[in-house]
Amino acid sequence: MKKYAVLVAGGNGTRMGSSLPKQYLHLNDQPILLHTLKAFVSAYDDIQIILVLPESYIDYTKSILEENNFLYPMHFVTGGETRFHSVQNGLKAISDEGIVFVHDAVRCLVSADLICRCYDQALEKGSAIPVVPMKDSVRMVDENNKNHAFSRSKLRLVQTPQTFQTNVLLPAFECIYHDSFTDEATVVEAHGQKVYLIEGEDTNIKITSPVDILIATAYLKRTI
Repeated sequence: MKKYAVLVAGGNGTRMGSSLPKQYLHLNDQPILLHTLKAFVSAYDDIQIILVLPESYIDYTKSILEENNFLYPMHFVTGGETRFHSVQNGLKAISDEGIVFVHDAVRCLVSADLICRCYDQALEKGSAIPVVPMKDSVRMVDENNKNHAFSRSKLRLVQTPQTFQTNVLLPAFECIYHDSFTDEATVVEAHGQKVYLIEGEDTNIKITSPVDILIATAYLKRTI
């Protein structure tokens, strides 16, 4: 079965306080993006990588990969106005049946084990959405600004790679964008398909702020 990884790297450095998009910031002397690419290649050496980027950063990305001697072949795609449109653009590069991983490029600590587990479940059930339990207490705030406790046992935090069979994901993304589409799972559900959860990883964090860099650095030092 063919394997495709659509890596969405359209973020900017706003919350990082950096003019450079966060996927290019360094973690243990290598760009965050490179850590993510290596994770997928280590999981499957036959995976086809589709890298979705801001158009103005495509040449820059190619130069970064060359400087780091990462010569794995991949397809470069220009991102869109929203995550939905970026993923939609990436999916247009897929023509054959297979399993598709859609992953945040700044979730650079994703393990090969999680990638493989997502593949196996998607092969069996059609989809695999990695989630982790809520650890903090939560409260629900209504439209009148009133709040009440809500059971965290019923909530899960959603991660990536959200993984699907092509015959599930590609038809779903032929629709028109709606602001309720927060991830790939919501698009697939809107198309009438059920999605299946899988246990994620606490370490599979999304790098969005300076503190995340510190956490990721500490984790990598522990695993070296």
